[in-house]
Amino acid sequence: MTSPTSERLNALIAQSTGAQQAFLAALVKVPSDNPPGDCAPHAAAAAALLEDLGFTVERHVVPADLVTAAGMVTATNLIVRHRFGEGPTVALNAHGDVVPPGAGWTQDPYGAAIVDGKMYGRGVAVSKSDFATYAFALDALKRSGLPLKGTVELHFTYDEEIGGEVGPGWIISQGLTKPDYVLSAGFAYGVVVAHNGCLHLEDAYRATLPALVSQVDGIGSPQITVGLISGGINTNVVPDRVTFRLDRRIVPEENPEGVEAEVRDVIAQAAARFPAARVSVRQILLARPLVPDDASLRMAEIIRRNAAEVLGEEIRAHGVPLYTDARLYAEAGFPVVLYGAGPRTIEEASGHRADENLRLTDLTLATRVVAATLAELLA
Repeated sequence: MTSPTSERLNALIAQSTGAQQAFLAALVKVPSDNPPGDCAPHAAAAAALLEDLGFTVERHVVPADLVTAAGMVTATNLIVRHRFGEGPTVALNAHGDVVPPGAGWTQDPYGAAIVDGKMYGRGVAVSKSDFATYAFALDALKRSGLPLKGTVELHFTYDEEIGGEVGPGWIISQGLTKPDYVLSAGFAYGVVVAHNGCLHLEDAYRATLPALVSQVDGIGSPQITVGLISGGINTNVVPDRVTFRLDRRIVPEENPEGVEAEVRDVIAQAAARFPAARVSVRQILLARPLVPDDASLRMAEIIRRNAAEVLGEEIRAHGVPLYTDARLYAEAGFPVVLYGAGPRTIEEASGHRADENLRLTDLTLATRVVAATLAELLA
């Protein structure tokens, strides 16, 4: 049975359906590809949209030297704080930077076209959708008149695609937030409580990895990919150097430093076969796995209960073989899970692929789940 609180919030969210879809479309229409990572214009557009909803928006411009070191051009982090009274702080984090569109689209990647109930565009599912989910969930709470206690913060950042260090990492390092709970961008039909870590290094190991299988549902085995190879100046010139970058996904049971040492050892053993070759290895990124704790599991159960009421089905708490900004909150000691608007899998949404899309009904449903969860956490 739907509670009076949920009925009130659902009615307010229903009233804002058109405005929420227009909000998301406006975000999709402003490019924020990373690389190159010139994301300040998108942050400016998002801030204006949030102010139109009546929120006060803090604009935190990340120092240029840190942005350049991260491989970006500009980065501005947005924070909204709405205080209902004394009580816990719940932070909602989503990222506005996106991977470049690439080829193969049948819709304009910046057009936000709606076809058969789905909105199309780069970032519409990962994760500009959760700018809209979180903003309109908070808007419904603000207008509800419910006797809530505590504060809701929106953290909208712009470097998830390259590691998060000048986004949530920077916000946390500057002491700009100390939340009791964190909800990070996700999908509507599952709540993520764990995910992989990741090691990026520049510089027959793969066959050993399937032997290790994570005990966390949804994670699987470690993976390694050579994601970038560069070298040479022409086909008829022997290259003086070759550079390649490795992406090694780290399952929750592994020690990240141990994984890096292992990969470096494999490279050193291979290099030893060629005494004249000079080999150097440089760490680009070390992202630790997200591992659930008691507080995050309690939050996941609240989300699951509200999702069952809204969706009419049970959703599971599980892991994913990805890495996200959520880990940065966990590393700082803040309980975090992932939940937001989207289908059952990133593949279904064509996330990071051509024709990325979002069912607009899923946007509404996820907003209802998030609003009900916030109301329960702040009751």
